[in-house]
Amino acid sequence: MNERMKKAIIGGAVLGILCVIGAFIRSGFSASPIFVFSLWYNRVLLGLIVGAPWRHTDRLRALFRSALLGLFVSFAFYSTTGFQDPISFVAGIIYGVLLEEWLIRTSH
Repeated sequence: MNERMKKAIIGGAVLGILCVIGAFIRSGFSASPIFVFSLWYNRVLLGLIVGAPWRHTDRLRALFRSALLGLFVSFAFYSTTGFQDPISFVAGIIYGVLLEEWLIRTSH
């Protein structure tokens, strides 16, 4: 596993914790443990996919690619909630971009 992927998985796990905290607050602290774990795991998977050894490209294309990856990965979770958590869906797109930006900045 290369350094980029390790950083991205850790970043996804950290963003997952932030996402879980937000979901707990939005649900009035009534979110089920399965829902919370699924949301966190989705962010770890996002880190894995964004951190994959993609072909080198310019920054703008890399950020766009990561936004699309965030959309696809988050849509998997969003659809399993019966389309009930749009905030987490949109956050996944943003998290994809944030992960890529962080990876770009820390790779130099």
